[in-house]
Amino acid sequence: MTVIVLTNCPVGLRGFLTRWLLEISPGVFLGAPSARIRTVLWNEVRQYAGQGRALLAYQTDNEQGYTFETHDHAWHPADHEGLTLIRRPNANAPRAAQRPTDVPRQGWSKASRRRRFGGR
Repeated sequence: MTVIVLTNCPVGLRGFLTRWLLEISPGVFLGAPSARIRTVLWNEVRQYAGQGRALLAYQTDNEQGYTFETHDHAWHPADHEGLTLIRRPNANAPRAAQRPTDVPRQGWSKASRRRRFGGR
């Protein structure tokens, strides 16, 4: 199963996707193409999305049973101990205070410090 969601994309791209996928709602495409066709479709979506955004979700053999990719989204997939989660920007924090997404935090967590050293 493959799902592609388009937001603010050209109408021609939507027409292109209807050759292989069923448009079940405006901008939401559903189907079961092969992995090769899915890759070709996703490359075309990324190339012709223009100012729009796109999301691709499909079945795969992992713990979650699916994976997803994004194009021009503020929310990005992030690996967390083998699970793919969505990392969204913190709108309340100043831009300089946001940590880079690919650098893990260093040191002990507050909970582990309490367990290790006691106290509250």
